[in-house]
Amino acid sequence: MTIDAEHSEQIISLYGGSTPVRSRWTYRAHEPFTVAAAFQTDKDRWVEWIFGRDLLVDGLSGPAGEGDVRLSPDVVDGHAVLVLEIESPDGHALLEMDYEAVQNFLATTAAMVPLGTESDYFDIDALIEEITNV
Repeated sequence: MTIDAEHSEQIISLYGGSTPVRSRWTYRAHEPFTVAAAFQTDKDRWVEWIFGRDLLVDGLSGPAGEGDVRLSPDVVDGHAVLVLEIESPDGHALLEMDYEAVQNFLATTAAMVPLGTESDYFDIDALIEEITNV
């Protein structure tokens, strides 16, 4: 797998249990520790959250997260979901996502960069150069 490999897919989330929200999940091999989730709030406006891939892994098996992003598996109307709670000074949202869709996304990221090998794909020298060339 090349370091510039990237995977994105859309997952429809439910807000308030009924309102669909389109989300775009992205994983980049050159940023192996993080996942980006962008949520469409208006026709042309997206709000992006970046958090640790390990948080997503942990959230699939039980409640995870203590900060602005929290995840937990649940069953709603007999359907497995992953509940994502995000909070900022601008507001709070509780979204339900199809558990299997999130699990499939995570499996694709693990095929790109196996879990536990992220540091092998992380270019610390490039990060230092980016920080010092500001």
